Amino acid sequence: MLKNVAAVLLNGVHPFELGVVCEVFGIDRSDEGLPVYDFAVVSAEGPDLGTHCGFTVSTPHGLERLEEADLIAVPAGESYVDRDYPPELLAALRRAVERGARVLSVCSGVFVLAAAGLLDGRRCAVHWHHAEQLARRYPRLAVEQDVLYVDEDPVITSAGTAAGIDACLHLVRKEQGPEVANKIARRMVVPPHRDGGQAQYIERPLPKAPCDTVGEVLVWMEEHLDPEVTVEQLAARAHMAPRTFARRFQQETGTTPYRWILRQRVLRAQELLEGSDETVDAIAARTGFGTAAALRHQFVRALGTTPNAYRRAFRGPQAA
Repeated sequence: MLKNVAAVLLNGVHPFELGVVCEVFGIDRSDEGLPVYDFAVVSAEGPDLGTHCGFTVSTPHGLERLEEADLIAVPAGESYVDRDYPPELLAALRRAVERGARVLSVCSGVFVLAAAGLLDGRRCAVHWHHAEQLARRYPRLAVEQDVLYVDEDPVITSAGTAAGIDACLHLVRKEQGPEVANKIARRMVVPPHRDGGQAQYIERPLPKAPCDTVGEVLVWMEEHLDPEVTVEQLAARAHMAPRTFARRFQQETGTTPYRWILRQRVLRAQELLEGSDETVDAIAARTGFGTAAALRHQFVRALGTTPNAYRRAFRGPQAA
């Protein structure tokens, strides 16, 4: 059972991500019939830790407190992506997993779990901003670049701040049932459940490398998302043979023309859902999907949610 929870901190910890773990596991809600966790904040680097916001956090608990925890949570922190970690902390995390405890990371806390070797051969989630750095630094893990969280029991990893809430509530739901998780979510005024496979809300991605030969075609494609185009038409615009164009396109963008334009259409649909009052049918026509049903199908495939649900998430229930 999930009873004993510890959040372990390093210098530069992000207070908000620490607060996520404290809010779910550190508050006594026994007056509502909810379980009370034996919760502690643990320091891996002395009793006083600096935060990236300029104030300090003090705790009497050192790494020895981790030995009794059922769950160890690692919140995000400043420079976690490229620093070294105390060997004693990494060893404590490995021992915890070996004895059957779980570990959970919020955002860049995943780098600590990766450094401990706990993600080797496992899938994991991280904030989209850090995905390439994580994959490059730790090639033995499989980064799920755009999901909210990944449960590879006993290791749970999550993306940004809100995804950390989702991952914590997912674990509560898994261990103690939906009623407990839903009551905690209601107190926190957050959605009771978002599936881990739902996509992160990411910015428009830049090409992976300079597009020396297909760059002008990319600009044209982005400005003409509504008409149907073929590889042959795009190749003619680039003054190349279709096979040569397809090969160059793959080399310079990391994907195929079809997948690239499909992704751009979804991104444009996101922008219109966020910033306009156009109907889903009108947005489908403007973005080249043709029908609301086709837009919904591709939107769910790409983001794990529907256009109407996406609009509500950004603009409130009245927007749908």
